Amino acid sequence: MNKLKLLLLLIIATSVVSCADQPTADSTVKHQGALRNMMSGNLEATMSLDSLKQLPHLYALGALEHLKGEIQVFDGVSYVSKSGPNNNVEIASSFNHKASLLVYAQVPEWNYGVELDPFSNNAELERQIKEAALKNGLDVDLPFPFLLKGKAISLDWHVINWPKGDNVHNHKKHQETGSNGILKEEDVEIIGFYSEKHQAIYTHHTTFLHMHFKTDKEHPIAGHIDQLIGVDLQLYLPKI
Repeated sequence: MNKLKLLLLLIIATSVVSCADQPTADSTVKHQGALRNMMSGNLEATMSLDSLKQLPHLYALGALEHLKGEIQVFDGVSYVSKSGPNNNVEIASSFNHKASLLVYAQVPEWNYGVELDPFSNNAELERQIKEAALKNGLDVDLPFPFLLKGKAISLDWHVINWPKGDNVHNHKKHQETGSNGILKEEDVEIIGFYSEKHQAIYTHHTTFLHMHFKTDKEHPIAGHIDQLIGVDLQLYLPKI
């Protein structure tokens, strides 16, 4: 075997090994933990965020163990938010955290944005997301992630900071315990998951949606969305 053939074989072998070492993108929506368990007082960690760090094109949302903050991941970049003093929000890019609830998927490519009609509640947004998903060939019997980008007319948000020892859980207390507020006319990026089969698991029992957001201003905010009103927002769905 001459030197040129040997060199080519070595290059091919190295490429194969290198590709094998790279994690592949799995678009299936996965989750750990459940809202109903948290509402029953089980706030223990169900997985480590670090275990997902190497997954390419990762999108995720959830709550930190003991409900001490919110988890947002956009295309492999972590925005873990915690409630700070004076209603401030502190954001860390580290994956060195544990989650009591986490929903995640890998999305290598999104379809072009779909202009949404104005909406003032989750039901109107759900309808538009489902219609767009069906047009794009997604199986709406299975959960799927989505992105929203643009200006939110109004966005009610919170970053939970649950007091140790409080065993009485309800949705209102989750919204009000920790930093919270309302954004007006703000540019946002939103990661969400749609599922008609996971109520009380990772969507609340009144909705098929679970959404978190981030802003890109000088002092960013990221956290859980309680209510969203949109006029100029675009919807992005996984490309299949």
